[in-house]
Amino acid sequence: MFSRDNLFFGTVFVLMTAAFMVWGFNYLENNYTLFILATLFGIFMAFNIGGNDVANSFGTSVGAKTLTVKQALMIAAIFELGGAMLAGAEVTNTIRKGIVDISAMDFDPMLLVFVMMGSLLSAGTWLLYATFKGYPVSTTHAIIGGILGGSIALGYATMEVGESVFGLVHWDQVTKIAISWVVSPILGGMASYGIYWYLKKFILDYNDNVQAHIDEIKVQVTALKASYNEATATSEEKGRFEEQMHELNRLKKKQNAFYALRTHAPIVAAFGTAMITGMLLFKGLKHANLGLNDAQIYMLLAVLSTLMYGVVYAIIKVMHKDTPHKATMRVFSMLQVLTASSFAFSHGANDIANAIGPFAAIIDILATGKINAESPVPFIAMATFGIALVAGLWFIGKEVIDTVGSRITEIFPVTGFAAELGATLVILLATVLGIPVSSTHILVGAIIGIGVLNRDANWKLMKPIAMAWVITLPAAAAMAALFFFALKVTFGY
Repeated sequence: MFSRDNLFFGTVFVLMTAAFMVWGFNYLENNYTLFILATLFGIFMAFNIGGNDVANSFGTSVGAKTLTVKQALMIAAIFELGGAMLAGAEVTNTIRKGIVDISAMDFDPMLLVFVMMGSLLSAGTWLLYATFKGYPVSTTHAIIGGILGGSIALGYATMEVGESVFGLVHWDQVTKIAISWVVSPILGGMASYGIYWYLKKFILDYNDNVQAHIDEIKVQVTALKASYNEATATSEEKGRFEEQMHELNRLKKKQNAFYALRTHAPIVAAFGTAMITGMLLFKGLKHANLGLNDAQIYMLLAVLSTLMYGVVYAIIKVMHKDTPHKATMRVFSMLQVLTASSFAFSHGANDIANAIGPFAAIIDILATGKINAESPVPFIAMATFGIALVAGLWFIGKEVIDTVGSRITEIFPVTGFAAELGATLVILLATVLGIPVSSTHILVGAIIGIGVLNRDANWKLMKPIAMAWVITLPAAAAMAALFFFALKVTFGY
């Protein structure tokens, strides 16, 4: 579609991968074949995270025509890569989610390498399938499913006959994931429904009523002008004509029409700024060690929210040449880009761990020959996987962008902003309260909430999407188990 851009992204992707391979050969003393395969599997996973999960961030902006596909891809690339590079390096515990108690097993550390390699390959394969179908699914659930299946296979390969490997599975964690399939979209839908209801009632409907009044007065004035003759008009006719013209001129100044936008949009913008900043501090930048205490964080939220209130109010004040509808769309287009960018940054900072976490464990074992409590993440690995994330978004992310942006329900700037802010609110609350939720499920639920209020939700499409959510974990688990045994046999363990 964009030949020069494709060439640019493809070249950067290939060169970065090659540079990382060279680095790995110098970093390790042996196990080069495993390193090459692990790198390919890890980059494959990161690429597909970009194609599926990252596309969620700007799908609503594209659907609302706030941004073109190319603009969305460029902005998302910057914020996703920025989040991964600036705040994602410490997220290395994805492999230790507590899904399976591998400490109870006695095995060669190299077998854990096969578990992680199989997990990356299986999760990436499932994500690739879902992406080409246009289904937004949870990359976190995919990698957890891969680790679950690979660990169970490891248990069967190492434990004595009669011992139940399923007893090592922390089923309470699996249950929480299953509950999130239902809870996440419902919470997202409720939040976006409430936000959009407020915007619709106090801004959109008000603007429509004022515009309808203006149109009605215009029709009356046109009719009066057609039949009005100043020379022969009675004093009563002259008075009625002057009254209508005065009313039309008053409404044309949009004093009343902009009242709703001036009153409510700055409030919503301030609230959104608080939620966005909170999500970045509590989720996106939680590993960046900023050194802020709670009082400083809340003060920062207050300052930025107040600043945003003033900025939005000032912008609306100078929009005298726009109609109320156009001004509303312009204001919320700007706010929508802000929410989408923060969503992308937070995603890059956190979900890159779904690829880099297992890979960090692999390279650590290959380098040290043992399983360590923590696995360091080399900077070049973070950069390489971050670029793979962006490449996946660029080359295969358009299908999911189309699903999120237009196929579930009709999106325009106000509804897109409501969906993104609703999802941000739920993610922030879940992060603070420690509730395991899926950002993908929340955002899709938020979009459905908009569709419910507008009565145009595509429930037919939601059936296969919901089925894909349920299948994600077991599908990744089954493939990971097969890949584990294949790798084990191939390398003679």
